[in-house]
Amino acid sequence: MAELLDPRVDFVFKRIFGSEQNKDVLLAFLNSTFIETGEAPLTEITVINTYTDKDSPEDKQSILDIKAKTVEGKLINIEMQLFNPYHMEKRTLFYWSEMYFHQIKKGENYNLLKKCVTINILNYSCLDNERYHNVFHLREDHTGISLTDDIEIHVMELTKLEQHPIPLEKGGLVNWLLFLKGIDTSNWEVLAMNEPMLKKAMDTLEFLSHDAATRMAYDARMKALSDEKSMIEGARAEGLREGLREGKQEMARELLALGVDMSAIVKASGLTEEEIRKLLP
Repeated sequence: MAELLDPRVDFVFKRIFGSEQNKDVLLAFLNSTFIETGEAPLTEITVINTYTDKDSPEDKQSILDIKAKTVEGKLINIEMQLFNPYHMEKRTLFYWSEMYFHQIKKGENYNLLKKCVTINILNYSCLDNERYHNVFHLREDHTGISLTDDIEIHVMELTKLEQHPIPLEKGGLVNWLLFLKGIDTSNWEVLAMNEPMLKKAMDTLEFLSHDAATRMAYDARMKALSDEKSMIEGARAEGLREGLREGKQEMARELLALGVDMSAIVKASGLTEEEIRKLLP
């Protein structure tokens, strides 16, 4: 049996949830998500950017998130993040605002704007609590009064599923997340017991895992993701080094201003005497 592809990889995730043939799978996942917020279940959705064979998973500019629209016009964007791109909160707001902004043209009435929902599924932890599913709205600090219901952001952290034992028979959103996290296939039947559409998602993953062309595309996407991760981590490391260097220089300037001996400044700051002299006014 071929090793299963990782459903957390955005390319595979979109094949499972973002194709027209699996629109019912996406609908079931969304309803499991919205039930936890007390919303009425959706009856129909339109997948706006369905996956096609023309998509290029190795292209870093590929659109590998999933966008859907409800009958009422509500827009939903779902994104799987395998690794931490940093600044997730700002990035989320930026993409949410783009989705909200592009609903109307300049001069059109603001009342045409519909609610926009962002769902981030993260393979890492970023929020300082133990909940695996957090939901954010725009509300007044003291009274909890909602300013508008047009913004809704879901953050699902797969890593937090490990922090508390969760019965496999629970059903609902947690079963979908356990599947995405890569739970042992021997438990798939139990997971799908209360979530019939989850069985179709599992069948899709097995089919993709046995398809040679999909595996080639998967390997290409994994290489692109690895390169992207290396660049992000390299940039972050360079930023930390630069910040450390600036801190040392600031310390040296303060010690120079106090008239501290040069040898003592060299020892305290870790800079060379030549580097310190360049800081002199």
